[in-house]
Amino acid sequence: MTGAARGIGAVIARRLEDDGYVVYALDRTYASEAKGPRKIRADLTNHGEVHAGIQRILRQEGRIDVLVNNAGMNLTGPLEHADLDAVEQCLSVYVTALLRVCQAVIPVMKEARHGRIINAASFAAIVPAIGGGVYAASKSAVVQLTRALAGELGPWDITVNAYAPGMVPTEMNGFADMSDDDQKRLLDTLTLRRWGRPDDVADLVSYLAGENSGYITGSLMDVSGGKLATQTPYRAYELQFCSGAGCTSINA
Repeated sequence: MTGAARGIGAVIARRLEDDGYVVYALDRTYASEAKGPRKIRADLTNHGEVHAGIQRILRQEGRIDVLVNNAGMNLTGPLEHADLDAVEQCLSVYVTALLRVCQAVIPVMKEARHGRIINAASFAAIVPAIGGGVYAASKSAVVQLTRALAGELGPWDITVNAYAPGMVPTEMNGFADMSDDDQKRLLDTLTLRRWGRPDDVADLVSYLAGENSGYITGSLMDVSGGKLATQTPYRAYELQFCSGAGCTSINA
């Protein structure tokens, strides 16, 4: 698993361990192997470090059944003024590095004729945000890579799926630090009007990693609380406290 050092990734890793998986985490933030026997320091943009990390797992376990690509970064600002070096870095982390890890693991899964690859996308791949164009483009690429890989790997019973979290407060996005008005504005776009929890995402990844998901591949699974499922989801919350003739029209 990549990107497991903190945030949603750390919760996913714990959930998979609870499910009985032996979880190895590749992350560039690990200072040394002293942090744990299954925590491997690896810069995913470095081919040599990724190859060495995967080989270490294979020496110790002899197999890799599930790959979760969760590593990421954030880049915000208008596209007109985007720093192109930063754009290349963002694409490298989300697109090239993801494919690099997949390429390292796919031969092992092909030999076993079975496997699960699960990639972190985002709701931004469905609807981009103003100021988040590069991030959205990167996550859209993840979705298309997921679909293409699913098609290529089907003959080996390897499923490839992506998950699209909506608004889950993390250190990276800072949702929880916004003003009350800004938080309300965002929550008004949700059918289930609450912030997402890392456990909501971990529940889905746990399912996609398991045997019960064996006939699902090439999918983008939305775990956003129904973000923008309807045009004005907040109206349902207004109507539940409303009475009288003025409450009968949901198009008001």
